[in-house]
Amino acid sequence: MASQSAGLLLYRLHDGALEVLIAHMGGPFWARREEGAWSIVKGEHDEREEPLAAARREFAEETGASAPAGPAIELGEIRQSGGKLVRAWAVEGDFDPDALLSNTFELQWPPRSGRTAEFPEIDRVRWCDAATARRLLVKAQSALVDRLEQRLAEAG
Repeated sequence: MASQSAGLLLYRLHDGALEVLIAHMGGPFWARREEGAWSIVKGEHDEREEPLAAARREFAEETGASAPAGPAIELGEIRQSGGKLVRAWAVEGDFDPDALLSNTFELQWPPRSGRTAEFPEIDRVRWCDAATARRLLVKAQSALVDRLEQRLAEAG
């Protein structure tokens, strides 16, 4: 069975224009990459955890800040190229990128060195317009930005 992740796409309206918060994946594999190296704030969960609760938990773990308490807009599910299923919600809010305090993971680095290094899950976040987000996000996740724009347009 494919792994399941849940995530939040934080958004704000800045001078009437949509901006979304995206996260650059941490660790040595992504360090020098930009396009395709960004993600919504998300993480894996098991079938016992309610997905929206998992998305809010992951936001707190990966940013160091509580997820905004406002209403969540269902963005549905996407399948990434590796098969991972990602279910996402959009929440309006604000976040100061300088306040990022991500959790970490350990990885043998350099490969086959026998040494373990610790890396942040996400090494930076940024606010960007929808077009920039589509260019930087992991390819399948750009559909989440499209869906957010559609939901906001429908809401008027």
